[in-house]
Amino acid sequence: MNAKPKRRIAAENGDAGEDLVLATLIGNGEDLGPLVRHAFEMGRPESLLQQLKHVMKKKEVEIEDLCKTHYEEFIQAVDELRGVLVDAEELKSELSSDNFKLQEVGSALLIKVEELLESYSIKKNVAEAVKMCKNCVQVLDLCAKFNGHFSQGQFYPALKTVDIIERNYMQNIPVKALKMVVEKRIPLIKLNIEKRLSSQFNEWLVQIRSSAKNIGQTAIGHAASARQRDEEMLERQRKAEEQSVSGIGDFSYSLDVEELDEEFVLKFDLTPLYRAYHIHTCLGTEEQFREYYYNNRLLQLNSDLQVSSAQPFVESYQSFFAQIAGHFIVEDRVLRTSGGLLSADQIETMWETAVAKMTSVLDDQSHMDSATHLLLVKDYVTLFGATLSQYGYEVGSLFEALDNSRDKYHELLLEECRQQIIGVLGNDTNEQMVIKKDADYENNVLSFHLQTSDIMPAFPYTAPFSAMVPDACRIVRSFIKGSVDYLSNGVHINSYDLVKKSLDKFLIDVLNEALLNTIQSSSIGVNQSMQIAANIAFLERATDFFVRHAAQLCGIPIRSVERPQASLTAKVVLKTSRDAAYITLLNLVYSELDELMALTEHINWTTEEIAQNGNEYMSKVIRYLENLLFTAQQILPLDALCKVGNGALEHISNSIVSAFLSDSVKRFNANAVMGINNDLKMLESFADEMFHSTGLSEIYKDGSFRASLLEARQLINLLLSSQPENFMNPVIREKNYSALDYKKVATICEKFKDSPDSIFGSLSNRSAKQTSRKKSMDVLKKRLKDFN
Repeated sequence: MNAKPKRRIAAENGDAGEDLVLATLIGNGEDLGPLVRHAFEMGRPESLLQQLKHVMKKKEVEIEDLCKTHYEEFIQAVDELRGVLVDAEELKSELSSDNFKLQEVGSALLIKVEELLESYSIKKNVAEAVKMCKNCVQVLDLCAKFNGHFSQGQFYPALKTVDIIERNYMQNIPVKALKMVVEKRIPLIKLNIEKRLSSQFNEWLVQIRSSAKNIGQTAIGHAASARQRDEEMLERQRKAEEQSVSGIGDFSYSLDVEELDEEFVLKFDLTPLYRAYHIHTCLGTEEQFREYYYNNRLLQLNSDLQVSSAQPFVESYQSFFAQIAGHFIVEDRVLRTSGGLLSADQIETMWETAVAKMTSVLDDQSHMDSATHLLLVKDYVTLFGATLSQYGYEVGSLFEALDNSRDKYHELLLEECRQQIIGVLGNDTNEQMVIKKDADYENNVLSFHLQTSDIMPAFPYTAPFSAMVPDACRIVRSFIKGSVDYLSNGVHINSYDLVKKSLDKFLIDVLNEALLNTIQSSSIGVNQSMQIAANIAFLERATDFFVRHAAQLCGIPIRSVERPQASLTAKVVLKTSRDAAYITLLNLVYSELDELMALTEHINWTTEEIAQNGNEYMSKVIRYLENLLFTAQQILPLDALCKVGNGALEHISNSIVSAFLSDSVKRFNANAVMGINNDLKMLESFADEMFHSTGLSEIYKDGSFRASLLEARQLINLLLSSQPENFMNPVIREKNYSALDYKKVATICEKFKDSPDSIFGSLSNRSAKQTSRKKSMDVLKKRLKDFN
């Protein structure tokens, strides 16, 4: 009985503890969630509910206790609240009355406020309508402005107007219909502008291509003028330097200042191009326009590079190169001023295409058979290169192509000059040139330094050369000019060596060869060969003038080519040809002398009488020699005159000796020898007289023409000697008979039969002197026979 109450007390104590905890949590306002969750997790929600009920009962008890304790204060508070309620009712009644009064007063104001708000709304709508109208008016004004620009062809302002409409007004156009119209029209407008612009630009492309030729010709003409001014300045400078070096007179130097067009600018209109490019930039199609421009200009260039086969190149080369020059001058201006329309690589591509074609054209001029035509083309191409090099284009390949044609040009020039030389030699009369006035003397003598004296001669003046010499010199001078013209202004900075080489070749292969052909011709006589020899001597002298003239044209100081090693090889070759002409002359003289002499026919070798005045043939020979030497004196230099005189007399001497050796002369007597001795005396006297009259004695003081007759004289002296056997005496032979040959003397002596009658066996009427001489001759014959 006692055990149960104890357990109940313990259970109540436990419940009381849990209730206390629960009450504490509730009192602190803490979260009961974890406690409730724990109760459900433990499966004891009933106990928790009982605890909550128990806590509730306890709180109700506490509330009852509290109410009991504060009952009076509570009653008092309720009374106060009842009083407040009465006051509130009164206040509510007052407020209702005031509100009614306010409603009566404010209804009129409310109507006015509503009217005011409606006015404000109307005003706002009107303002928005005005604003919309202004926007529409502005858009319409811009459209009208665009129409004006477009109708006047002012496409850039028109596009700027369209851009303003798109950027500033398109999104703000209030009228939908107007906005739709504008939006629909703008693409069509841009397309129309692009078409109109393309048409104008294409017209400009045609116009600029047609103007390119004039542009190129103007630029090339300016380059030609500049080159001429430079050449004139260099020529004045060269002359001043030459005069200064030579020390001739006093010179003052001055600087000639000319008003030159330093800012030479070709004028051509690129405005349509700039406009088109700028408008395409505005349209956003600048890349397409760049490509379109480049492709069209490239097509134009390729068309310009086509050489027409219907017209000779020599007639069209100026137009061909002027057109190309104009094209690239325009492209250079476009590159520098268009702001990126063209790139340097694109121009370089076009230039390489043009250079390849022009080089091919220059290399393929095989049908051009005139040096003059080649020179004209070359000169124009060098001007073309000089013009475009000023614009930064590389022209070295063109100059190399011209240099490749150098050999062909000189071959054509040589052939043309060869024909001229052959014509001059063929038409030459080989007679001394007669000059009648000082102007002709200046042109034919002084111009080529052919004068033999610095004193101006009296006119008419008979020159020692024929008309062929100045004519040939003019041809050579023109050859030099042609060679210099081709080699100048090209890849060769110093063209003098090449000109000198070509000049040497021309003088040797053309002039000298033509002279040799003339010399070897069978149609010339003594006077002609003499004149040719004299002409060659003057041409040989003129080679120094040719060298100086070439140096002058090449801008080389004259003093640098006046050294002996600077002379031409042709000078030596011409000297050899001159010697060949002398040999031909002497051979002709020998032939004519042989015809005049014919000793075996004109002399009676066994005559019974002595020709006291010489044989008849000798008079003819002397007259012939007199005419020969007189003519030679007028034409040939003194050394050549001496050579001709000695050669002729030596030939006569040889002819006399050969006559004694001739098989047709079986024997001869002393009378024949004495007659020939008289002939020889006449000839020796003539030789001495001519040697002094020609002035040779003043130059060759130890020489004479007589020496050329030495062999004949010694032979005659031996045959007429009283002691011919002395020939075998070495001392006497060296002194008196040094020119005689043993064998010749032996042969001649065998033929010498000193008999006065016509029957060679008679020995009557012979004097003692003759007998003694015959014995001496017999001794000589015997000793010569023994010697041989």
